[in-house]
Amino acid sequence: MSIKKLAIYGSRRQQLHVDEIRRLLRLLVLDGVEVFIHPKFYTHLGELGINASGIMPTRDEFPADVDLVLSIGGDGTFLRTAAWVGETSVPILGINTGHLGYLSAMSFDALLTGLEDVLEGKFVTESRTLLEVVSPRVKGLRYALNEVAIAKEDTSSMISADTYIDSCQLAEYKADGLIVATPTGSTAYNLSVGGPIIQPTAPVWVISPIAAHSLSLRPIVISDDAELKIQVSGRANTFRLSLDGRSTTLPIDTCVTIKRAPYRVEIVQQPGSEFPEVLQHKLMFN
Repeated sequence: MSIKKLAIYGSRRQQLHVDEIRRLLRLLVLDGVEVFIHPKFYTHLGELGINASGIMPTRDEFPADVDLVLSIGGDGTFLRTAAWVGETSVPILGINTGHLGYLSAMSFDALLTGLEDVLEGKFVTESRTLLEVVSPRVKGLRYALNEVAIAKEDTSSMISADTYIDSCQLAEYKADGLIVATPTGSTAYNLSVGGPIIQPTAPVWVISPIAAHSLSLRPIVISDDAELKIQVSGRANTFRLSLDGRSTTLPIDTCVTIKRAPYRVEIVQQPGSEFPEVLQHKLMFN
């Protein structure tokens, strides 16, 4: 499968990569690829003096019939790209201009060197599951590739998260919060609170409390076939619900249901990005 239509999403901190972006766009146009750019990133390119001649910005909606998406930035940018792509399952190739880059792992040099292979469709993808949040009080936020986090407001006391797996009570977590993470997100917020690292393709989730007020409440791994229901209570009037860093404030008595999303995200892999290599190079897992 050759790439005829390509979309680009990027962060607004590309001052150090102007030459690479300019060269990339020129090569794509010369190869006859129809290129679509997210409007915010298109505006940023203009601010950087990059002439995107022959390329038009999209609307906020993801364009139809795209074969591949480039995400230029860090892992946060990749998560926003995945939200933009949505249920289309178009493969996403992450170009890392951020820090560690678990999801956006390819460098600009590697992309430009191997661009012809990419445009000829000579790449492999890895399928990743997402979480879906269902609640009558949750508006706009629905899917998360990394994690769903339930947390107290900054200045309030702890919350209580009464958690059920398929209608069977698991535990009442009295803590500063609770994280439900996918395998993809196991190396993100979950890892920072002491949760386990999980192989990205494993069919599981991990539930990790944030500063639990009981030594017996430890992170737990469950099947991703399960449906979680979390009833939040506490002394405060509100709590915070976050999906991959996109947050909203909800009333303290809200019930949140979390289940596996009906679609997956396809991530383009490059040689050397296998799970053991990522652990060794990114986390110094030796």
